[in-house]
Amino acid sequence: MSVDESIRSASPGLEEAAEPGMDKTALIRILIVVSGMFMIGLDFFGVNVAIPSLRSDLNASSASIEFIVSGFNLAYAASMVTAGRLGDLYGRRRMFALGMAFFTLASLAAGLAPTPGVLIVARVVQGIGAAVMTPQMLAILNTAFTGVQRVRAFTAFALSMGLSATFGQLIGGALIYLDIAGIGWRTIFLINVPIGAVSLLLMRKYIPESHGTGRTGLDLIGAVLGSCGLLAIVLSLVEGREQGWPAWSWVVLVASVPLLAAFAWRQNRLERNDRAPLISLSLFKERAFSVGILIILGFFAAMASFMFVLALYLQDGHGVSPLHSGLIFGALGIGYVPAAFAAPRIAARMGKQVLTLGALVVAAGYGLMIAATSVIGVTGPSPWVMPGLCVAGIGMALFANPVTPTVLAGVKPDHAAAAAGVLSTAQEGGNALGVAAIGVVFFGVLGHGARSAYADAFGWSVAVLAAFTVVVALLVQALPKPAPQN
Repeated sequence: MSVDESIRSASPGLEEAAEPGMDKTALIRILIVVSGMFMIGLDFFGVNVAIPSLRSDLNASSASIEFIVSGFNLAYAASMVTAGRLGDLYGRRRMFALGMAFFTLASLAAGLAPTPGVLIVARVVQGIGAAVMTPQMLAILNTAFTGVQRVRAFTAFALSMGLSATFGQLIGGALIYLDIAGIGWRTIFLINVPIGAVSLLLMRKYIPESHGTGRTGLDLIGAVLGSCGLLAIVLSLVEGREQGWPAWSWVVLVASVPLLAAFAWRQNRLERNDRAPLISLSLFKERAFSVGILIILGFFAAMASFMFVLALYLQDGHGVSPLHSGLIFGALGIGYVPAAFAAPRIAARMGKQVLTLGALVVAAGYGLMIAATSVIGVTGPSPWVMPGLCVAGIGMALFANPVTPTVLAGVKPDHAAAAAGVLSTAQEGGNALGVAAIGVVFFGVLGHGARSAYADAFGWSVAVLAAFTVVVALLVQALPKPAPQN
């Protein structure tokens, strides 16, 4: 079964006759959901160009800026599965509103943060709010629309994700450049406040309430064990590197193993007793899922890490402004947007090999940037990295857009919904772990050297990420053929 067919089978009404245009209620409903996704994407990606400015303003250490980025990702990943279950139990609109309120208030706190510690806490709460919103948004679109309107709603949602991912840095750089009311980088967070407030006011009238069915238990103990295991890894990598790898950092890193093992044991026990685990370990018996989760973890860890080190190289190394940095990042979107539209057709022809192609194109883009930075260092023309960025953007679109349906095409239909949720969580977890891990390479090479060391730090970091992406391309070959569909 082709990827296109699997997508059509998962989207009822795709081939139905055209329906009447959407009315005002439907359009506002979509706008509310899309605004939530855009807020998340802007703060997820836009914060990269704000790092040098906020580090200077708050006198933040390199460890602090890693936590400012990865704290959001870690909270997002650790909370998402539990958040989806909360929507089933207590209502999707109610939890969407709660997540939006959390995210909006945390954005206000981040925009007013006087210290790095306050900003880190605000970012963690933002991540929790984003995690609470995300599964509710998908469920609302799925239940509030039917047929062609559902397809249009999901298309708008996907477009908002793509635009915020590819142009988030450009928007963030523009906001810092405009320096509204003289608050600089804080605008990236404070812009969410009016958007969130208006969405909350409209939500009760335009978003219908719905609940899930089936097993609805809530495994809080499992959530704590899994979160602590991930936190132990990130904490040891970030603070351990910052403090010269003291003994406690190794103890914390080793402690992550029993924590994650206890999480796995508990999930297995709940599943065997026919209760509701956060993650069904029986999924790992399916090769498509086991390989797919490694592919997604690896690719998105590399992608998030790349954007992190590129922002540091451009602004701290080259000394360019946030707007200049954002414009350079825009080359990513130039490659990404047209490739994203072409990706479904290419995936339908190539099957899983579209993921191989995407990963190798990304690695080629990274290689072009390594070559460019080896020539320009930190004093040459920074736009030289843009051709490599454009190529990488093409590869990212060819991989990121079809990866989930391609992996799910090899999973038994009865397991597809559960697998999709875990794969989304793996993506966010990869983002957090990737930033923490690449910080060891980047800041390790950088040390306390001169400004010129930023070119070496960036080059070595991207070389590691390119190699990692090639490994992902090789792993794709282990994906099985699509499973038979009912």
